Amino acid sequence: VQLQASGGGLVQAGGSLRLSCAASGRTFISYAMAWFRQAPGKEREFVASISWNGGNTLYKDSVKGRFTISRDNTNNTASLQMNSLKPEDTAVYYCAARFSKSSTVVGGARYYSNWGQGTQVTVSS
Repeated sequence: VQLQASGGGLVQAGGSLRLSCAASGRTFISYAMAWFRQAPGKEREFVASISWNGGNTLYKDSVKGRFTISRDNTNNTASLQMNSLKPEDTAVYYCAARFSKSSTVVGGARYYSNWGQGTQVTVSS
């Protein structure tokens, strides 16, 4: 599956953005999806993940209650709704896919084999 992330931009602290990840191919339903981010000078970190059927999700502690991951298996898309954004959320955000029909969701980057190109999110204070 090939991934294309979009929806990044510049927003003030407290604002919202919605990131989208469009997947090609007819096997999207066989993949768990996730979002990662990488800030300048820092390592890539896990943000959120969702199982193949949307039944299970996992979040980084610092985004719980502010970010929501979702997916639409009809339209082969995954999304990340980001509310109450903070300057520390500034990063390049990547969507990733992991071939899995398990209900278990994981956060380690090493588990994800397919990656999108990234979209910049900048939150000003």
